[in-house]
Amino acid sequence: MPVSTADGDPWWRGAVIYQVYPRSFADGGGDGVGDIAGIRAHLDHLSALGVDAIWLSPWYPSPMADAGYDVSDYRDIDPIFGTLAEAEALIEEAHAANIRIIVDVVPNHCSDAHPWFQAALAGGPDAPERDLFWFRPGRGPNGDEPPNNWRSEFGGGTWTRTTNPDGTPGDWYLHLFSPEQPDLNWDHPKVRAEFESILRFWLDRGVDGVRIDSAALLLKHPALPDHHDDRPSPYVDLDEVHDVYRSWRRITDGYPGDRILIGEVWLPDTRRFADYLRPDELHTAFNFEFLGCAWDPDLLRACVDATLEAHALVGAPATWVLSNHDVTRHVTRYGRADTTFSFAKKRQGVVTDLELGTRRARAGALLTLSLPGATYVYQGEELGLWEVEDIPEALRQDPMWARSGHGRDGCRVPLPWSGDAAPFGFSPAGATSPPWLPQPADWKDRTVQAQTGDPHSMLELYRDAIRIRRTEPSLGDGTLRWLPAPDGVLAFARDPGFACVVNLSTGSVVLPEHRSCLLASGPLDGELLPPDTAVWLRID
Repeated sequence: MPVSTADGDPWWRGAVIYQVYPRSFADGGGDGVGDIAGIRAHLDHLSALGVDAIWLSPWYPSPMADAGYDVSDYRDIDPIFGTLAEAEALIEEAHAANIRIIVDVVPNHCSDAHPWFQAALAGGPDAPERDLFWFRPGRGPNGDEPPNNWRSEFGGGTWTRTTNPDGTPGDWYLHLFSPEQPDLNWDHPKVRAEFESILRFWLDRGVDGVRIDSAALLLKHPALPDHHDDRPSPYVDLDEVHDVYRSWRRITDGYPGDRILIGEVWLPDTRRFADYLRPDELHTAFNFEFLGCAWDPDLLRACVDATLEAHALVGAPATWVLSNHDVTRHVTRYGRADTTFSFAKKRQGVVTDLELGTRRARAGALLTLSLPGATYVYQGEELGLWEVEDIPEALRQDPMWARSGHGRDGCRVPLPWSGDAAPFGFSPAGATSPPWLPQPADWKDRTVQAQTGDPHSMLELYRDAIRIRRTEPSLGDGTLRWLPAPDGVLAFARDPGFACVVNLSTGSVVLPEHRSCLLASGPLDGELLPPDTAVWLRID
């Protein structure tokens, strides 16, 4: 059964949600790959951290061309992670620990190993399964050119040509990501019915929510026209996609326990973004504008204001995210001259001051955990892990690296749990294989074991902050009001009686009047707040 809600407020409006990337969280089987057994064995870590829910990246059967985002069966668990029975046990055990479970569903595309796509290939040009995807003849005299000019999210083209059963060149199929991830045709009623069934399958097993991958990409313009920068995209954020989520919302609303839908929605237009959060659509969506924002007081304040304004239009809670499994870890980003993030400029090898980045990451943690709405914590950020940028090319597994030269492996390196050397307790004693990506030797000071009980550690900062957040009535969902502050300083109040002050200037500043200090991201200098430091205050 789902976790019950103690009060009348929906849990998700002010939740702290922890993202588990199963492959890299903990290895219970000893093969160097994280699995469900490892997650179950470390639920105590998540309980001690105080999170409200776990979001699990895809754990379904998959050829792993894109780390599980190429799904061949949406109703089972890949053997490298465990079994469906183990997943059901995890859901029960998490609920017993008062932690909710959110699964990741990938509806824009499936794997080329999915039975539907295999049937579409085997049946040739007239196979009815081809209508479930986007098969089209090529352009040019012999059909040798792709049907349009769309570019892949991973770099390169979005079309791959098939070979007919008789060996002749065939039609092309669309894939906005890698060729192993054919896009599904959401104009087809069978596709819509299938995913409604998948949604019910996991809700019936007690999951508390579903995170929707690439939520704005499902619908395509039926004519598949060329993409021109000066015109609306023919495949991003089409109006018709909202019908899908209204249908899904009706399904989730039919289950007890405040089940939720969370969208991965990358849109520059905040009002278009807010449309996904109307009362009959998704409950929440990721705030990528905040994730990519520079460590700059004016830009951060403008981002917070725009975010809260957009969400207020539809009565939805904001979300605050610093890192996830796709982006450069923020300890690294915040230690650079350019502290922003975008996929177009993942910057491996740029000079990074990790001490500065860590100090800012600590301040950023207190900032995000005190803003109105829900907060996401990506596994390892509570340990202060940085981006691993020196992974040998032969060991890299991200398809984005091969296609664009920009990779995501560096934020997916397995977590360090204990000990002074790799695998740092990630795998059990006697493991048959090393961790699937190499861990830096310097992480010996970043293990859970090393940081537990150390009042100056990142882990204890997160534990203290989330504990205070749980007990502080002014935190979580709600509103904020900005307080007067010196240049370079963000200061806001959460009523009743709470203030957060973040010093992003280059010099120390005097703290505002307060009754007591609840928590600081770093040492204070008497009544002075040093640079790149945040503090939580009790105020009148």
